[in-house]
Amino acid sequence: LDRSSAASDVYKRQGLTVSALGLGTVKIGRDKGVKYPNSFTIPDDRAVTELLAQAQDLGINLIDTAPAYGHSEQRLGQLMSQRQDWVIVTKVGEEFDNNSGDSHFDFSPEHVRFSVERSLQRLNTDYLDCVLIHSDGNDLAIIEKGTLDALNDLKKAGLIRATGMSTKTVAGGIASLNHADMAMVTYNLHQQDEAPVIEHAAARQKGILIKKAFASGHLNDTLDDPVQESLDQILGIAGVSSIIAGTINPAHLQENVAKARQACKMAAQ
Repeated sequence: LDRSSAASDVYKRQGLTVSALGLGTVKIGRDKGVKYPNSFTIPDDRAVTELLAQAQDLGINLIDTAPAYGHSEQRLGQLMSQRQDWVIVTKVGEEFDNNSGDSHFDFSPEHVRFSVERSLQRLNTDYLDCVLIHSDGNDLAIIEKGTLDALNDLKKAGLIRATGMSTKTVAGGIASLNHADMAMVTYNLHQQDEAPVIEHAAARQKGILIKKAFASGHLNDTLDDPVQESLDQILGIAGVSSIIAGTINPAHLQENVAKARQACKMAAQ
């Protein structure tokens, strides 16, 4: 499930190769305050272990988590085998309270260090491949606060390999790319206003991760195959490194990978 693009250079410089499809892990740790069309049950340890093994067998090596995903980090730290085979993306800034189901944000440099050190402990690792700021929408104000600078300091200290921001604005995405290695942006069949961020990354050989590629399950069901059309379009864009797609359904995971392979073949022609 490899993808060759200029945007992948940011990973190669860090000794990393990432799969075109990454596994999002919201649903293994949080079921409150999420915006999916259907309810779900958080899977038990056996199901998560089997899902991770399946993902690895299918060629996925990129895994996306966050403190805001409830117990996701802790569970991955306990259930992931062979840490060196995974490229782990986590985040700082948004905190989720499992008891109340509420989120709050803290972008202070002090909290950045605390959050990264906690993620290292939770994920049972001594380094994080990528840490992104989990924006609340005020992207530029967060950067001005020194949050990215704090992440870059931790990168210099060897705790992080790559830094960036999961943004919500075009200006914020471009600014984050100017100060860091990558950005995570929303892009799908319905929402494409952040395309200039992808173009900016491609021109500078920076990394782009795509979130909400399937519109969190709200794609237009009048299309014959909205998932395939989404993957074809997104993986055909210069500058896109990988799509983060969250699922706890083994059949959906296998289907997504098969369709991502088809999209990568088409993009390479």
